Amino acid sequence: MTSHLRDQLSQLNQLNQPPDSYRDNQPQMTIFSRIIAGEIPCYKIAEDDRFFAFLDINPLSKGHTLIIPKLEEDYIFHLDDDTLSGMILFAKKVALAIEKSVPCIRIGVAVIGLEVPHAHIHLIPINRESDMNFKNPKLKLPTEEMTEIAAGIRKKLME
Repeated sequence: MTSHLRDQLSQLNQLNQPPDSYRDNQPQMTIFSRIIAGEIPCYKIAEDDRFFAFLDINPLSKGHTLIIPKLEEDYIFHLDDDTLSGMILFAKKVALAIEKSVPCIRIGVAVIGLEVPHAHIHLIPINRESDMNFKNPKLKLPTEEMTEIAAGIRKKLME
């Protein structure tokens, strides 16, 4: 690549980026933080002062739920020990409610962390190992059904 072409590419990249002062002063919220803030609607399952649970809008199975910390951290293993252990215990309560509400053999747990830059745990109702394959087609459930599933899980959380 010639130095002239390299300079042109560099200039184009700079034009497509906000100035450093803007980036430093305007942190971008993740989609999950915007859900917690109520800016984006969700099918909420549970919330406490540190964690939030809601249905995945592209579920692998009915009841597929995401557990997130309210603290915005990209990588789950960068969470401090207290937050990580609290998140697991919060997930356990939600998983047991899902298991009582959605027909399944167990609740599978997955942490991938590449799709959204906010630490999260997938709780997926499963009947066989292959139900955890993220290459499987995602379900397209109507709003009414998602609302009913969320309400059923919330009800089991209260028992």
